[in-house]
Amino acid sequence: MNASETSTFVSADGGGYELQMGRWSRRLAPLLIDFAGFSSAECVLDVGCGTGSLSFALMQNPEIGGICGLDRSAEYVEYAERRNNDARLRFQVGDACRLPFPNGSFDHSLSMLVLQFIPQADLAIREMRRVTRPGGTVTAATWDTRGGFVAHRMIFDTAAMLDERGMEWRARSLVRPMSRPGELQRVWLAAGLRNVVQDVRTIRMDFACFDDFWTPAEGGEGPIAEYVGALESDAKARLREAGRLAYLDGEDDGPRSYAATAWVVRGEVP
Repeated sequence: MNASETSTFVSADGGGYELQMGRWSRRLAPLLIDFAGFSSAECVLDVGCGTGSLSFALMQNPEIGGICGLDRSAEYVEYAERRNNDARLRFQVGDACRLPFPNGSFDHSLSMLVLQFIPQADLAIREMRRVTRPGGTVTAATWDTRGGFVAHRMIFDTAAMLDERGMEWRARSLVRPMSRPGELQRVWLAAGLRNVVQDVRTIRMDFACFDDFWTPAEGGEGPIAEYVGALESDAKARLREAGRLAYLDGEDDGPRSYAATAWVVRGEVP
């Protein structure tokens, strides 16, 4: 990775992201908003908005005057803009580590499922604090990739059983920053935020069948697709078959539901 890169998340297509993660982000977003704890605001910032799940959930509250969703991916921003029909909400391309806003521009800032992919996450957190007014909150969620992200881990655990490179990718993808107990709280305190609280929120990822589970792995979004896309055709076929057996678990193909747990944190700007 080049030192100038500010994200390691592979992004190519908004529709592909919706299939890979957007459908689950929509389930997590209301839980994160409830945890953030504010009922009204003049303006709220969504950092790393992706295809807009959190921004659109915030828009359901008529007591929020304006919402800005920012993401480094022009493809995701364009996808979100096409779905937007509310004048309170705007999307723009931007860098979480260099937010293009003056100090204290927002009442509250939130970030959902993006900090783990920002190599300088501490800088992004300080930027969120900078653009949030005193007394406002900075809130975020990250997946518990090691202990609470079942569907994600199923594929990488399977890959690790098949070859050494799969083992390396599993370590890279599961042991991410901001995924350990207490880690978000520590970095929030280090950023100078006060009254910091860390907790967990869990959703279910429901799949209709194995194809529904596997198809995102052959797309172009995120770490699983990045790994699978780099495999030769024979290795990809072996992984798919091993993943299918893990999904079936000795039963017929059909619906499955897996828990997905996120760490959540919030703190106040002094």
